[in-house]
Amino acid sequence: MSPIEIGLASVGAIIFLIYSGVYIPIALGVVSVLSIWLMRDNFTLSLNLLKIAVGDSAMVYSFATIPLFTFMGLIVSKAGLGRDIYEVMTMRFRKVKGGIGMATVGANAVFAAVTGSSIASASVFTKVSVPQMIAQDYNPRFAVGVVAGSSVLGMIIPPSAMLIIYSFVAEQSVGDMFLAGVIPGIMLAIAYVGAIWFMGRFTPDFVGGRVIDDTEWMTGREIASKTLPTLGLITVVLGGIYSGWMTAVEAGATGSLVALIIAILRRSMSIKGFWDALLETGHITAAILFLITAASIYSRMLGLAGLPNQLEQMLAGNSASFWAIMLLFVLLMLFLGTLLDTASIVLIVVPLFLPLVEAMDMSLVWFGIITVVGAEIGLLTPPLGISCFVIKSTLNDDNISLKDVFMGALPFAFVMLIVLFILIQFPFLSLALL
Repeated sequence: MSPIEIGLASVGAIIFLIYSGVYIPIALGVVSVLSIWLMRDNFTLSLNLLKIAVGDSAMVYSFATIPLFTFMGLIVSKAGLGRDIYEVMTMRFRKVKGGIGMATVGANAVFAAVTGSSIASASVFTKVSVPQMIAQDYNPRFAVGVVAGSSVLGMIIPPSAMLIIYSFVAEQSVGDMFLAGVIPGIMLAIAYVGAIWFMGRFTPDFVGGRVIDDTEWMTGREIASKTLPTLGLITVVLGGIYSGWMTAVEAGATGSLVALIIAILRRSMSIKGFWDALLETGHITAAILFLITAASIYSRMLGLAGLPNQLEQMLAGNSASFWAIMLLFVLLMLFLGTLLDTASIVLIVVPLFLPLVEAMDMSLVWFGIITVVGAEIGLLTPPLGISCFVIKSTLNDDNISLKDVFMGALPFAFVMLIVLFILIQFPFLSLALL
C-alpha cells in the first residue's frame, strides 16, 4: 500500500474504532503509530514520534490553561453563581412570551463566560430552568430544547476548553482564540433569543407557557448580590486577557483564586466539595492531555502520509471555490457530529483541512471559530448529542424522553447552522477584536 492509501485507511479505521466504543485517544494513538510503522517500516521511528508528541503536548506552557480554567469552572458551579444569574434573568424576562426561555439563554451566556463547559451548563440549567418552565406550563420539548441549545454557548464563549484544544492542534494563541470567540458567542446568544421570540409569536403551541404579571421584583441590593460576583469574575479573567495585562495562563490562575474566594465568602463549598473539584480537575486535565497527545501523533502520521497535501491538490485541480471547500468542510463536520463528540471532530478534521485554509490565505483563528461552531451542532444532533444525553440523565422526569430532548433542540441546531454560514461569509466578525 502507498502512504496515501495507508493514510486514508487509518482515518477510516479511527472513525470505525471510535464509533465502536474504543476510547478516542487510544484509537488515534494506536492507529497512528501502526500507520507510521507500515509507511516507514520502522517501529522505532513510530515510538520516537510518539515520545516527541507526548513531550510537545505536556511541556507547552499554555497547556496550564486547561486545569486552571477547568478548576475555576467547577468552583463557580459549586458556588451557585449559575442559579443566581438565572434568577435575575428570569425576573427581567418573565412577562414576555417565552421569556423564561430567553432568560435561560442569557444566563447560560453569562455562565459560559466563567465555566467554558457546555456539560456544566447543561447540568446546572437542567436542574434550575426546566422544572420552573414546566411549572409555568411550558411545552416540555421547548423547555429541554432551550437548555440543550444554550448549553453549547460554553464551547464558543471564552474561556472555552474546545478553543484551547483547537489552539494546540493548529498552533494558535489561546488568547487570540478567546478574543475571536466573543462576538460569535454573543451573536449566537442573540440569535437564540430572536428564535425564541419568533417561536413564541408564530408557533405558540410549541413554546407554551403562561405570561406572569405579578412577578415579585428583587431589590437593587438583591440584584447586586446575585450578579456582581459573576460580573467581577468575568471582568478579572476576560478583562485581564483582552487588556493585555495577563496571559491566558495568568488569567486562569487569577480566576481560579477569585472563584475560590467567592465560594468561601458565600459559604457554598465544603472541604469535601473543594477536594472533589480538585479530583475532577485532575481527571478532566488528564483526559484532555491524552487527547492532545494522540492528536499530535495523528497529525504527524497525516503529514508523513501526505494526505492533507493530496486533498489540497485534488481540490485545486478541480478548481474548487472557497464556498465549495467550506461547504465540504461543514458537511463533513455535520456527518461526523452524528457519530462523534466535538473534541473528536476537531482532532480528526482540522489536521486535514489546515493546509487548505493556509493555501487560501485565510486566518487560522477564524477557521478555529468556524470549526468549533460547526462541531458544536453535533452536541445537539442524534445519535450522539452529548448535551442532550446530559440533560436526559440529569432530569428526574420519566415523562420527558430522549426523543423529546432531541426534537426540542432541533430548532436551535438550525439557528446555529445559520450563524455558522454568516461567520463563514463575514470573517471579520471573528477577527474584529484581534
